[in-house]
Amino acid sequence: MTAGTVASVERISHRFLRTSRHPAAASVPGAASFDDLYEQAATLEEVYSSIVERLVGAAAEHGEVLYLVPGSPTVAERSVELLRNDGRSAVDVLPAASFLDLAWAHAGDPAATGPRLIDGRRFADEAAGERGPLLVMQCDSRRVLSEIKLAVDDGPPSVTVLQRLGLPDEAVFDVSWDELDRAVTPDHLTSLWIPVLEAPVAKELTRFVELVRELRRRCPWDREQTHQSLTRHLLEETYETLEAIEGLAGPEGPAHLEEELGDLLFQVCFHATLAAEEGWFTLADVAATVHDKLVRRHPHVFGTTGAENAAAHDAVEIGAGEVIANWERAKMEEKGRQSIMDGVPAALPALLHALKVQRRAAGEGFDWDSVEGPYGKVGEELAEVRADPSGEELGDLLFAVVNVARHLDLDPEAALRGASAKFRDRFIAVERLAAQRDMDLGSLDVADLDRLWNEIKRDEVNREEVKRDDVAVERG
Repeated sequence: MTAGTVASVERISHRFLRTSRHPAAASVPGAASFDDLYEQAATLEEVYSSIVERLVGAAAEHGEVLYLVPGSPTVAERSVELLRNDGRSAVDVLPAASFLDLAWAHAGDPAATGPRLIDGRRFADEAAGERGPLLVMQCDSRRVLSEIKLAVDDGPPSVTVLQRLGLPDEAVFDVSWDELDRAVTPDHLTSLWIPVLEAPVAKELTRFVELVRELRRRCPWDREQTHQSLTRHLLEETYETLEAIEGLAGPEGPAHLEEELGDLLFQVCFHATLAAEEGWFTLADVAATVHDKLVRRHPHVFGTTGAENAAAHDAVEIGAGEVIANWERAKMEEKGRQSIMDGVPAALPALLHALKVQRRAAGEGFDWDSVEGPYGKVGEELAEVRADPSGEELGDLLFAVVNVARHLDLDPEAALRGASAKFRDRFIAVERLAAQRDMDLGSLDVADLDRLWNEIKRDEVNREEVKRDDVAVERG
């Protein structure tokens, strides 16, 4: 402590510590601390606001109080910032030594390197657009380290961890960027030195993660949710995203897809937030896990396959079918499955379930040589349905139709959804046409309905021909 601080401690009897969890606190025995606020408040911002309220109240009662914080009161001290901006009391800030003086011994002369000082808890906002060097303070939890890692699109190979500088148990060491929130045990005296970043810090994703966490803290509906209660919302957003993909050809198609993907991302982030609260994993862990899995399951891109001995940087030229087969075999090995059919979710939509089962069997060589086989099977199954119109025979027919779709490289689920949407739109057009002609749709016979239906189809065909002619003229 400086001589000015020591003199103030001796002169002012009403003394407060922001926290007693710091070695310097022993220099001011008997001072009251605000540690209880850290236990009671939901957020750090609430802690700091409550500290200001208590200090202003104490100053009004005692005339003058002393507020002591670790290190310098002007370096990464949010409570001091709020106190100076409050305006209800006069504030005199006493200069003090900072941990920065010790940090530069490891990070180099700041006049030469020109680093930015960043609060780890506000990393995404304060470091937005920066490439380094960065000295990141207040890295006091794994959550903060995880958010720092998540905010960077392309992290450096390693980063230097600075812990408890100037104390007997000081620790300075390098750790790989990928292991930042796993290999480091952070405390309230932990900082990071990041000399350079390949790409600027990504702000939007981390800002979004913080928003989800804030909603979880402050919105009554969000606070009540569980993984189970969110299931239907995840399903609904998935189907709405599929619908947006089907409508991509429209003028608002891309914007609609962007919106629906955002809603779907919210569901993913919400589940990751719930998991982080339980101490299971974070969104950064989710991203790292799927990244590593995709690399493992794409040996033709990032490494070699058993059949090819290509260098790791040369992508092996293989077909899409072999990629799928390699993928399924890799999953079997990773998960210790006994059958290639293990792991096919029973809750999948029926057409998608059939397609997935067929693909797995085909990956093992159990397949028709050409589409002619499935064509013949459809005819055979159709005859059996006519002879025995049961659910089992109808299922065999649908299964055969899925096989045709697979051999034609078509998605049966998307094809059926498209056909259903087309039928829906045509029926709506028939309703409009009947209304225009003062016809009661419910009282029309089949022949009249067919005439309206065919008229709508002819109009569709004519419009398509006009579109093709317009395209031909433009190209000409």
